[in-house]
Formats: sequence, C-alpha cells, structure tokens
Amino acid sequence: MQASARDTPSPQPNAVYLPLSRFPTSDSLGSFNGAPFPMSDRMSETSNSLGLRRILVTSALPNANGSIHLGHLLEHIQTDIWVRFQRMRGHECVYICADDTHGAATMLRAEELDTTPEALIDEVRLEHERDFKDFLISHDNYYSTHSEENREFSSLIYERLKDADKIRTREVEQLYDPERTIFLADRFIVGGCPRCKSEGQYGDNCEVCGATYDATDLINPVSKISGAVPELRTSTHFFFALSEFNSFLQSWTRSGTLHDQVANKLAEWLDEGLQDWDISRDAPYFGFEIPGEENKFFYVWLDAPIGYMASFKNYCDQVGLDFDAWWQPDSTCEVHHFIGKDIINFHALFWPAMLKTAGFRTPTRVHAHGFITVDGQKMSKSRGTFINARTYLDHLAPEYLRYYFATKLSDSIDDLDMNLEDFVQRVNSDLVGKVVNIASRCAGFVKKQGGHLAPTCDNPLNTGFVSQANVIAEAYEAGNVGKAIRQIMAMADQANQFIADAAPWQMAKEEGKEADVLSVCTDGINAFRILVIFLKPILPSLAEKSETFLNVPPLSWSDLDHLLVDHKINKFKPLMSRIEQKDVDAMISAGKSPAKEMHVADSPVKDEDVDTIEFDDFAKVDLRVAKIVAAEHVDGADKLLRLTLDLGAGQRQVFAGIKAAYQPEDLAGRLTVMVANLAPRKMRFGVSEGMVLAAGPGGKDLFLLSPDSGAEPGMEVK
Repeated sequence: MQASARDTPSPQPNAVYLPLSRFPTSDSLGSFNGAPFPMSDRMSETSNSLGLRRILVTSALPNANGSIHLGHLLEHIQTDIWVRFQRMRGHECVYICADDTHGAATMLRAEELDTTPEALIDEVRLEHERDFKDFLISHDNYYSTHSEENREFSSLIYERLKDADKIRTREVEQLYDPERTIFLADRFIVGGCPRCKSEGQYGDNCEVCGATYDATDLINPVSKISGAVPELRTSTHFFFALSEFNSFLQSWTRSGTLHDQVANKLAEWLDEGLQDWDISRDAPYFGFEIPGEENKFFYVWLDAPIGYMASFKNYCDQVGLDFDAWWQPDSTCEVHHFIGKDIINFHALFWPAMLKTAGFRTPTRVHAHGFITVDGQKMSKSRGTFINARTYLDHLAPEYLRYYFATKLSDSIDDLDMNLEDFVQRVNSDLVGKVVNIASRCAGFVKKQGGHLAPTCDNPLNTGFVSQANVIAEAYEAGNVGKAIRQIMAMADQANQFIADAAPWQMAKEEGKEADVLSVCTDGINAFRILVIFLKPILPSLAEKSETFLNVPPLSWSDLDHLLVDHKINKFKPLMSRIEQKDVDAMISAGKSPAKEMHVADSPVKDEDVDTIEFDDFAKVDLRVAKIVAAEHVDGADKLLRLTLDLGAGQRQVFAGIKAAYQPEDLAGRLTVMVANLAPRKMRFGVSEGMVLAAGPGGKDLFLLSPDSGAEPGMEVK
C-alpha cells in the first residue's frame, strides 16, 4: 500500500510531453540568480536517489484542554509540508497524530464544565480535527491517547520495563490539597519565591528571578484549585531507571538523529548525569491505571508518546498495514517526530530509553523547532496575537499562513517571528504578484489561439529551472523550506522578467506574430507549472486549482521530467487573491481577550496578572439586569442550577455553577446581572443562553452580583 498514490499522476490523454533530455545541457544556459547554472540532472536519476522509502511521521500531540492556535499550526504545517514533499517523490509516507488527553488538568477542566473527561476530550477532538483539516493538514489518522490501543501499549511497555528491572519505587513527599483530596502538580500551586520573595509564583520556577526549586520550598503556598493551604504528605511513586541510560543516550543523541543544537543542549543534562524519572501519579487522576497497582496511574508523559504507536496501530488495522514491520528494532522503515524544542527531553531522552528497553525501534529523526512570536513579542490575548486556528480561518485563507510559515522554516531551532506587515506584503508580492501573475499574463493569449500550447518548447529558462530540483529537494528534506522558497521566488522573478522582455501583448498587435506569441506564452505556462510543482507541498490548494487550469492530473515531482506542448489548457480563473489589511485587522480584533481568567482563590490581583483592554472591547459586552424567575436542580449535574431569567423583553435559560452556594428556593424573585450577548452554548443538559456574574473563589464561597433596589429587568449595566 502506497500512501503516495493520491499524488501519482496518470498520463494525460491529450498532452504531448517533451522530454528534457532533448534540451541543451545547462552549462550553455548562462546564469541563475547571479551564478552559473549547475549541470542539468535527469529527474529519473534524482527523484528516488535514496530508493523508495517507508516513512512514519508524527507531530506532537495537541493537548485536549484548549483550541488549536498558531503554535500548533506552525508545527503541523511544518510537518505537513515535509510529508507532502515525500509523497510527491513517490515514497510511502504515513502521517499520524492524536490528542493528548490525560492528566489532572483534563479532569479538573471537565469538573469545571460539569461534564465527564471522556465527553470533554471527544468534543475537543472533533474541533481539533476540523481545524487541522481546514488548514489542509493531511493526517492519515488523527486519534486519541485515551484509547484501548494506547492502554495496551502502555501496559506492555511498562511490563517490559519492569521485567528488565528498570522500575523503581520510592517514597515521595508532595503537597496535597485537603479540600479537593488531590496531590498537587507544580502548576496547581502558587506562593512566594524562596529566593526573591516575589508573590504568586508557580511551584517549580520563579518568573521574576528565574530561580528553580521544589514546590515544597514555596513561601505560603496556596492551591490554585481550591485556595486551601496544602499539606505535605508522603506517597509511593514508581520511577523509570533513566539514570542507567547515560552511556546509551550520549551515543544516540550524537548519531545524527538530532540537530547539533539540540544534541548540544541535551549534553548538558547528560554531562550532569540523568535522574530516574517519576512515571506515576496518585488518584484521583484521569489516565490509565498502572497494572497490578491500586489508585496509581501512569503519568501523562509516559503514555503520550506511546500514543504515536497507538494511533499508528489504529491506522494499520484500518488499512491492513503490518505494524511490527515499522516498529521492530531492525526495521528498515523510518520514524520521524516533529516537535517543539520545549519537549525535547521527553522525546530524545525518556522516549528512546523506554523504546530500547521494551524491544522497539528508536526514532530515525527528531525534528525540533523554535517558538513563534508575533510582531517580535510573545503571543498575547490582550493584543489579539494569541490567534486560534478558527479565528484565523474566519478572516483569512489557510494557504497564506502555510506560505508565510514556510518562508521562515529552517533546519535550526531558532524562534520564528510572524511580522503581520511582512505577512501581508510577502504573500501579496510572492504568490499573487509573482507566481500567479505568470499564468494570468500568458493564459489569455493561449486561449485566443484555441487554448492549445505550442507544439514545441525550447526555452533554456525552463531547463535551468528543472536543474534546480535537487537543490530544492535537499532543502525540503532538511526542513530548510525557507531556502527552497528563496530559490523558487528567484525563478519566478526570472520568468516574469522573461515575459516582460518578450512583451507578448505588444507582439499580439502585429500581424504574423501569432506563433511567436504562442511560443512565449507556452514557455511561460511551463515555467508556471514547474514553480507549482516546487510549491505544491506548501500550497496544495493552489496546486489543485492550477492542475485544473493546466488540464493535467495531480502533479508529482517526476513531472519535472517533461514539459507540456501541444496541450489544451482550460480557461484561466483567479487562483489566489491578495490579502487585505482590513481582514488582518479584523482577525486581531476578534482575537483580543477581554480579561485574563483568574484561577487562584482569594489571591490578590496584581497589575501584571490582568491584560488591559481598550474601551471598544469592553463595550462589546452587553450587561443587563435580570430577574430570576425560577431556579431548579439539574439531574446528573454536581455543580449546576438551571435558572430562568427575565430580561424584560423575554426569558432566557442559563446553567450556572452555583449549586454549592445557593438553594434553588432562595433565588426565585432575586435580581442579578447577566452577560446578555454571550453566544449560546450547547451542554449535555440543554442550551445555556448567557452567563450570570458572581464573585468569589468558588464552591460555597460564591456570591451572585445583585443591583440596588429600583433596578428593572432588562436595564443595561453601564
């Protein structure tokens, strides 16, 4: 089974393909981009120079607690470009991913929404799949870590680690929330930094002075979940003996699997000596129970990478692939992981050590990338630059972002900046002003002569373009897509200059010049076709529209072997429109968040905790006085009350998480304040048509806001 079959062309019945071997060699072609053309290569010799490959590719698993945003899109677009390139070259390339679903955060988020973790992750997965599909990400399988396949593989690997005597137990002291009866992860604890005394710092490091420490070192620690003062308790934890793999990992990280920048960073860990890795968490916890243990669960980072194997196994069962052929230690297949540099320790230290011990192959390559900034700064909700996938898609076409990210991609782990002004200029100039412009300038003249290209095409320009195929392919393979684009756009400039110098619009005014006009435009159409082949991994939608215009099957890399002559093309239709600045501005405006949600009960609000907003943003919120006509319990809901609210001009149903603080009979007839223009939200109990406002940390300490006497239902709160 070849995953690349979707891009494999069949011969076009009405087309005549002119082999490039009939062209002069490139040493007689002058120069390209200021340098001599290299000797022309035959694509039959280069497109499969490594032989046909079987490649499994993964992107890091998005967390099930949030929407897809620019950071996720950078990685998945980078991966997708690499995958599509491999498929165009004729290789079997399977691209899988999944949602990362387990952990205390998922459990607590589900409680907050008064739903189950299973219902939450199912809903989020559908959203994630939809967003990725609309960004033209070509996953072969998008799955979930909360699956039977993942449970089985996690248990199998754990048992093999245990059989190899690589599992240790140890008593661990942890902070415990006595109100929520849960051990607290570092991110659920805040307090004073033990070094600089700054308040409101997390349980592992200080954002003010940069100190790292144990959560037990915090000054006056507080649970972010309940606001309670945590207690120090002891629990038995399970550890993977990572400290015994220093020698193996020193060799493996220098084997070519990692970029030198990454290997150098990991060397700092390895030189200090690795510590054993805590792989267990105590109940309550959303995840897989450790086989043979009570109330002990696998830490999310144990089963998350195993989710790659689980998603692939699910895919193998669907299409009939042999899973073992890809994952056995001596497999000739390849496994490539694309990840952010922040999780490199999990993928390049913990993961290969577990795989080796459990009798599976290790990754062929781990491709790490940097973070994304917008206009030189971290993504920010208050500035509207923390952009979710759906917010972007509501205003702009996905290929604009695919192309812009591609121009920034290199083989390093340096951070990437999305400069919004440059984004607009680059897309409009490169794609619309250069590439698409070639086809639009030539197509009309061809159609006037019956829509058939000339019977010959002997312009050395196109041969020179094809001779760059190896350089561009090597850049794609290395992940240095920005380099490939610089080469491609230099070609686009040359093609446009050739057409401008030939001026077919002038020749068309002269009698007897029809053949010359058709020859120039045939050269131009073929130059456009070559550029589209080079750009297809980045711009699949533009390629598909271009294939329709050119009247050809899906283009593959081997189509560079031929040029189109004596071939009928279709009527040209606009292939891509320019970005309008107003659409970018609208996207930024839509992405602005009115305020940062506070999670720490009874904690003071510091200035730096709240993102400021403009008055126009606040004015969008329609606050109204509402009268509670009725209140009732909701069957199956632990936190919710169903409120019927009178707004003067009609009634609304709102589900409010105030059950612990109020009895329904105490609320009827009371006035409160509600957000009247909040979009309705479908819940498993019904549709909630707004939100009532309350203050306090939650639970029993929650207080509905009430207007002074004299206020009437429906009055605007100003």
